[in-house]
Amino acid sequence: MRRDLLASFVVFLIAVPLSLGIAVASGAPVAAGLVAAVAGGIVAGLLGGSPLQVSGPAAGLTVLVAELVQTYGWRATCTITVLGGLLQIVLGVGRVARAALAVSPAVVHGMLAGVGVVIVVAQVHVVLGGSPQQSAVANLRELPGQLAHPDLPPAMLAALTVLVLLGWSRLPRGGRLRLIPAPLPAVVAGTAAAWALALPVPRVDLPDSPLGDLSTPVLPQGPPLGIAGAVLSIALVAAVESLLCSVAVDRIRPAGVPPADLDRELRAQGAANTVSGLFGGLPVASVIVRSTANVDAGGRTRLSPALHGVWVLGLALTCAPLIERVPLSALAALLIVLGVRLTDVARVRVLRHHREAPAYYGTLAGVVLLGLGEGVLVGVAIAAVMALRRLTRLSVRTEELAPMPDDGPVPPRRHVVVEGTFTFLGVPRVTRALQEIPAGSSVDLDLNVDFMDHAAFDAIHQWRLAHERHGGRVDIDEVHEAWYERAVTGDMSQLRKAAPSNRWWAPWANRRRRSEAELDAPETSPAAVLLDGVREYHGSTARLVRPIMAELAMEQKPEHLFITCVDSRVVPNIITASGPGDLFINRNVGALVPRHGSRTPDDSVSATVEYATNVLDIRTITICGHSNCGAMAALLAGGTEVEHLSGLSRWLRHGNHSLARFLSTDPDGWDEPPLTRLCKINVMQQLDNLLTYPWLRERVEAGEIELVGLYLDLSSATVEVLDRDAGTFARVPDQAPAQAPDEAPGTRTLT
Repeated sequence: MRRDLLASFVVFLIAVPLSLGIAVASGAPVAAGLVAAVAGGIVAGLLGGSPLQVSGPAAGLTVLVAELVQTYGWRATCTITVLGGLLQIVLGVGRVARAALAVSPAVVHGMLAGVGVVIVVAQVHVVLGGSPQQSAVANLRELPGQLAHPDLPPAMLAALTVLVLLGWSRLPRGGRLRLIPAPLPAVVAGTAAAWALALPVPRVDLPDSPLGDLSTPVLPQGPPLGIAGAVLSIALVAAVESLLCSVAVDRIRPAGVPPADLDRELRAQGAANTVSGLFGGLPVASVIVRSTANVDAGGRTRLSPALHGVWVLGLALTCAPLIERVPLSALAALLIVLGVRLTDVARVRVLRHHREAPAYYGTLAGVVLLGLGEGVLVGVAIAAVMALRRLTRLSVRTEELAPMPDDGPVPPRRHVVVEGTFTFLGVPRVTRALQEIPAGSSVDLDLNVDFMDHAAFDAIHQWRLAHERHGGRVDIDEVHEAWYERAVTGDMSQLRKAAPSNRWWAPWANRRRRSEAELDAPETSPAAVLLDGVREYHGSTARLVRPIMAELAMEQKPEHLFITCVDSRVVPNIITASGPGDLFINRNVGALVPRHGSRTPDDSVSATVEYATNVLDIRTITICGHSNCGAMAALLAGGTEVEHLSGLSRWLRHGNHSLARFLSTDPDGWDEPPLTRLCKINVMQQLDNLLTYPWLRERVEAGEIELVGLYLDLSSATVEVLDRDAGTFARVPDQAPAQAPDEAPGTRTLT
């Protein structure tokens, strides 16, 4: 009770200014925001399936509500809200809540970013003393004129509100003032300044009844199809936003709090929207800002969001004169900051890594230029096209292999690899590659495909028959499901798209297929698993790498010395996409390089470096660290965890310089946990340790040898490269930098 009481008050302080501001931005009566906050808090809070989630008027619905108010009027918009709530209840009863999660997050975040842009360009007019136009395009068109003739009093109050908002977030964490949410002191400061200076600025105008006009909502007038589309838009947009918020809150729920029931949550959102619309309120949806604040403030049960609605109700009934002193420009400034945060630049970087940014930007542009519904449709269409493109992506590689001793006087052997989803769309590309193979040659055709339709099978089969009629030989190897073999034999009973299971880079446990009978068999010994792996290598890989290994059998010519940790999760050949003969690898605990003249002598690493540079003439030395390194964790713990292992304890002394560098580094410049910082600092220190060898330092300074630092983040499976001048790591870009015309190949540094 004590936790929920405090959390509900914190959420209440956040909800009041935001509810007022969202109502103003939506073109609705100001009291409609308070009605929605009460309905969302009490109804959705008590009935919802996500105990810690807080509902109320949401910024993501602002554009949609503003369009409805302009088209049908406010009271008709309330009716649409009621109908949308009833539709949500029907969808919740039908248990289709998880279907809403099928919408691409790129579209959802693009929609929110577009809403944020629309809010900003509209509220800038209010801040400057004007009135927002009916569309974002009109607001943009009129903005230069508004900027040329600003009204200073509202602009000054807005600037003060933004300054308090930003300054409040920089207060020391854990202080008593930080317990008060920033929107409340920001609005209070703007209101106090307007009252003290008696500034002539527009203020909140509440009706005689603090919670608005409780008359019966009126039926909207217009084409039935348009009204149905409006109801569907309110229901679906609010539902998707609420369900995504439920999933996000579920990830941060404390221990002991039950997981979210999405169907129950959808029914509760429908009930809250129905009540809100009947009493003249805005549409209701779950709000991530208030929900996160509820969790951070210690909320543990559904009592917290419900009490927050009670506090809003009490405020509306008892403090209406105080609310009417709030300047509209202060609320507009609050909304501008909220709109900027909705764009979420960090989210764009994540989407770009997953190559989903086009859907995000398409949705954003569509919402701003066309409207909310049209923008979402644009984003969904872009996401669908991108998904279709991924599903039909196909690559074809052809390489010439050296003839085997028993091949006789025949044309060169060819190795063709077809990877991806092989449908009729990829037939022209594959047949073009196959037709370039000389007649009579031997062909190893690898079908690394997860699906093959009849057109693809027919193209491969007819080419194979024709090639063999002309004296050639075709050996087809299927990595996943035997699509081709089944089509030839006519056994299509279990034909399905199977998940790729026999990936050469996956751990043994991920690649082994065990039947129901095998599940009851005794566990296989580690040695037997190892030998099974060798058998798999002999059966599927040895013949492919045999020509390469034959060339390397008498001499190795690696290009890089790669020093990394012994951690089994770090596989150098995978993260560098290298093969046999490319890397000269030294692995040790912690990827440590003993300094020249160290008191704890160890020649294994220095011997590797000497041989690599003086005999193999390697020109690049890489130190590769990784996240969650056990050796670095042991250093942080002072070696107490491994003090019973004498050999390991002696070896870890070589990491003391990394630990000392870590302790002397200002942590304010790092936005990462201590272990991550030490893992990265260790890479920098080991590169410096290499330079303690005089003969190596001379060659590095002469430009004959290049030193590179890499860091593997295990959780995201991404590699970062060290910029030694700046002392920072950055993700290796997907595209290589362009080489200058006068730059010799291989002279560009990786840092």
